[in-house]
Amino acid sequence: MTAQPLARHLLRARDLADARYAGPLTVADMARAAGLSPAYFSREFKRAFGESPHQYLLTRRLERAAALLRIADWPVADVCFAVGASSLGSFTASFSRVFGCTPTAYRRSWPPAARLVRIPRCVAMAYARPQNRTFREDPAASRS
Repeated sequence: MTAQPLARHLLRARDLADARYAGPLTVADMARAAGLSPAYFSREFKRAFGESPHQYLLTRRLERAAALLRIADWPVADVCFAVGASSLGSFTASFSRVFGCTPTAYRRSWPPAARLVRIPRCVAMAYARPQNRTFREDPAASRS
């Protein structure tokens, strides 16, 4: 396999991790998407992207968890499982290692999510409704 097609296969696996980070995704699944053996895939992925496939997936999950902790008022356990972590304890340990504080402390360092809301959701949806209830694009066409 030449360098160009190999890079394309690795990108396919990385895109899979970006899209399905919240589900039960393994390195073997990513290797299968790239069409490579798991061992060869892991070596080439690390050489291409600077981190192992497992570390890449964990990083995506933790980045998404940090975003949810900033913008949502969900309990930490809900955030943990929403991003695909299987254990609250390992999630908290990994989060603390990467961000330097627990998920709860991280959330406290940001303004509460409720303060970020500018208008009630029902009002936003009411104003987002189309004003014109017809599907015609040309008003002159409806008169003929």
